[in-house]
Amino acid sequence: MTRCVLLALLFLAAPALAQAPPPEPATVRSEQHASIARHDMVAAANPAAAAAGREVLRRGGSAIDAAIATQLVLNLVEPQSSGIGGGAFLVYWSAAERRVFTIDGRETAPAAARPDRFLGPDGKPLAFYDAVVGGRSVGVPGVLRALELAHRRWGKLPWAELFAPAIALAEQGFAPSPRLHALLLRDPFLRLAEPTRRYFYDADGAPKARLVDPGLAATLRAVAAGGADVFYTGPIAADIVHAIAAAPTNPGDLALSDLRDYRAKLRAPVCGAYRGHRLCGMGPPSSGAVTLLEMLGMLQRFDLARLRPGSAAATHLFAEAGRLAYADRDRYLADPDFVPVPVRGLLDPGYLARRSRLIDPAHAPSGPAAPGDPPGTHASLWGRDRAPELPGTSNIAIIDRAGDALAMTTTIENAFGARLLVRGFLLNNELTDFSFVPQTDGRPVANRVEPGKRPRSAMAPTLVFDRRGRIELALGSAGGPAIINDVAKSVIAVIDGHDDLQTAFDLPNDGNRNGATEIEAGPGAEAMAAALRALGDRVAISDRPSGLTGILVTPKGLEGAADPRRDGTALGD
Repeated sequence: MTRCVLLALLFLAAPALAQAPPPEPATVRSEQHASIARHDMVAAANPAAAAAGREVLRRGGSAIDAAIATQLVLNLVEPQSSGIGGGAFLVYWSAAERRVFTIDGRETAPAAARPDRFLGPDGKPLAFYDAVVGGRSVGVPGVLRALELAHRRWGKLPWAELFAPAIALAEQGFAPSPRLHALLLRDPFLRLAEPTRRYFYDADGAPKARLVDPGLAATLRAVAAGGADVFYTGPIAADIVHAIAAAPTNPGDLALSDLRDYRAKLRAPVCGAYRGHRLCGMGPPSSGAVTLLEMLGMLQRFDLARLRPGSAAATHLFAEAGRLAYADRDRYLADPDFVPVPVRGLLDPGYLARRSRLIDPAHAPSGPAAPGDPPGTHASLWGRDRAPELPGTSNIAIIDRAGDALAMTTTIENAFGARLLVRGFLLNNELTDFSFVPQTDGRPVANRVEPGKRPRSAMAPTLVFDRRGRIELALGSAGGPAIINDVAKSVIAVIDGHDDLQTAFDLPNDGNRNGATEIEAGPGAEAMAAALRALGDRVAISDRPSGLTGILVTPKGLEGAADPRRDGTALGD
């Protein structure tokens, strides 16, 4: 049995209000089993959400239609992770067009935002939760604009029909999952303001046994009837702005004009090769695809199949590739509408070969890696990023009967976002994904706060194609900046280890983000740590929550899998 299935006993007691809650920790679960379907499949972080998406597919809906229904139900049953108050990145394969498209629904900073937004009066960065809770951290939500853009091009069923499952569930109510219940017990901030406290908790402060959300049902009915414009203008927009400005802590400055002017963007995908397979993902402001492809590019010269993914030798190489790729990520990757991002240089084969030669299979160097100098730029132009980035988020993977496929990663950032509930949905705290420090050593940080800018993200929705160009795998994960490592370990397990998808997801979440090599707690962790320390690695053993969901195309059919660390499932026909 794998280590991740036996993660130990979380959520034993609620912390004092002065303590910060853990960032979406893992949930103890029984072992997951892959689902097999012949025609279509939805993999999502909650069974009710996956069921809503499957029902849309049964009614003849497209993968995009199913993603909309799935996301709207996730807003209800997994409110800590995503929703219409947040943002998303969508990677979509149109089988008819034989083309990958990517949609950027990332949040934007208000026009009033300034680079010193998260510095205190003393000029020092705010503590993370001092910045998160309240209005200052809220960016303009992008989910509905992104979904609307996708539906206009690839939707089959009427927009309004896709809202019906979430509306019905909001009105009828549902019992929170054990995971959601545990997170509500532990969070010290949700009880501090209305209407958030009243929605989640009884009068005595205990989490409710059943959640009914007529406010969200009304919001969804309005958007279903009038489209996303209803959300971005009019009474809903006014209530969002008021909640941010009137927040009891950290009132914010998001304006009606910020909502009115928001647009989701159709961007070019970032694609690359790994052992004859083609991988495509979201480009900047996501760092996911670039960093993932950097890691894989540096590992190409090593025979990971012989070393066995998950062995100490392979884990050392994986950690070293991560160390180098994350060094580049922190220096160069940001919103390309504001800074020149050297995507082509970072993925240049010659550059990756030079970076790969820094990896010693027998020894780990001390200290963090320095960023490289890819063609087209120089590391000295930019300062070191200092964004805290804690895990949260959710992922949806879908393949429909037409062969269209998508991976969509969606988030409100930290668990429960800014802790502001408006008309039944929580607002994001996405602006804390910017660097809290706008410059270091006299150089500007690429990912600094600027008006209208989108913060860098680690979300890595990914599509993988086989050697004949056929869709092979759709996947992504929750987990903050470690998302990239968790997606990479799964891709390597499938391609190099020839593992089935559930086995790949079950593997321990080990990796390096240019610091200590992180080893997931569980059986075998101490032995792995000892083996890596013998190679010079600095090692930290900890709970390593992820939220992988995905679908693998196999000779048996579509094989769906979900992370055993969370509550997800895969359903199909």
